[in-house]
Amino acid sequence: MTKKAAVSPEPSKWTRMIQADPDHSHRYIQRFKTMAAQGHDLHGEARTVDAMVGRGSRILDAGCGPGRVGGRLHELGHTVVGIDVDPALIAAAEEDHPGPTWVVGDLAEMDLPAQGIEANFDVIVSAGNVMGFLAPSTRVDVLRRFATHLADDGRAIIGFGAGRGYDFRDFLADCAEAGLALQIPLSTWDLRPFTEDSTFIVAICGKA
Repeated sequence: MTKKAAVSPEPSKWTRMIQADPDHSHRYIQRFKTMAAQGHDLHGEARTVDAMVGRGSRILDAGCGPGRVGGRLHELGHTVVGIDVDPALIAAAEEDHPGPTWVVGDLAEMDLPAQGIEANFDVIVSAGNVMGFLAPSTRVDVLRRFATHLADDGRAIIGFGAGRGYDFRDFLADCAEAGLALQIPLSTWDLRPFTEDSTFIVAICGKA
């Protein structure tokens, strides 16, 4: 009997972007360095996460980019793992934010225990509009992998904006299908309530 070859997940929008324009990642990295040099507050997401956990918590930064959120959480005393599909962004995270464990990987195939990294995270944070960059066919798989990497009482904190091809209602339905239960819906990282008119969502979810 012939064994079927494993089918790779549909590439994310980000993967397709960097395939078409290899310099895109470097411009993205530089944009945040410029913003930091100009004095912009880049730590709003990290403040929210830090306020929700005890010191020394285990945190997964899913879609970590160049390490802006995960690096700050490490500075605040947490044990951080960051994963991103883009090797250039992981290289920047390793250079600019030493300390966390940075991993190149597709969220749709994420299996950190298979790489020798314990799961059971107290928090999984996904900021920076990561959800909007996912290939639609992988959305539920990504959210399901979030659920399987959470501790039983852990929380996934997922934030992204409207207008990115992922309707908030569809996202919440996908969360439910993936085994994540919405606990608190917010419209900003500074904890403003979510309403029908909100153009951004920060969904705090636990295991269903």
